[in-house]
Amino acid sequence: MTPLLSIVLPVHNQADHIARVVRDYRAALSGLPRFELLMVENGSADGSRAACAALAAEDPALRLIVAERAGWGHAVRLGIQAALGEWIAYANSARTTGGDLRQLIDEALAGPLAVVKADRRSRRSALRRLGSALYNMEARLLFGVTQRDVNATPKVFPRQFGALLALRRDDDLIDLEFCAVCQRESYPVREVPVLSDARHGGRSTTRLRSALRLYRGALALRRQLDA
Repeated sequence: MTPLLSIVLPVHNQADHIARVVRDYRAALSGLPRFELLMVENGSADGSRAACAALAAEDPALRLIVAERAGWGHAVRLGIQAALGEWIAYANSARTTGGDLRQLIDEALAGPLAVVKADRRSRRSALRRLGSALYNMEARLLFGVTQRDVNATPKVFPRQFGALLALRRDDDLIDLEFCAVCQRESYPVREVPVLSDARHGGRSTTRLRSALRLYRGALALRRQLDA
């Protein structure tokens, strides 16, 4: 039977906490009919692949997809391509709580038909808040994107919004591409405030260099989408 919902969870170097995270999601999704959780292990240097394989072996609602190289966008795209659900979601499994995931999914399934995405309202670092504000401003200027927080996940969308099944970015720009495609295709977008900000484990890889790469990459994405 076709699942109602597919949830894509990129996993990268999370061996020490991915089991706890996935079980939290599984409990939060209790009561939802016909869903699948797709763990996309991408280029980990620890035991993440084995941990995900063990989880998939114990629960038929869990599937493991292996990406041979790292890349947030690459993992998201692989998961979307493998998803079977009428609705598809993807989330940052290092930061998203089970409660946040369920909140966004319930909002999407309640209708009306739209993309539903998180809007993170809490960032611990003033520098990160400034960097995010600048990036979101750039998204507005280049693409007309009106969302407050381009990169925030979870993002939930119906399979009927077919242009979102053909995203092309393999890097961190996939979230901007996602929002820009929604704007181009006139897909309605609803943002849901999310207050939680704690990481489940590990450390953020966002640094000044990666932020500058995003700013420059947005210009390249503008040319790509115009081509």
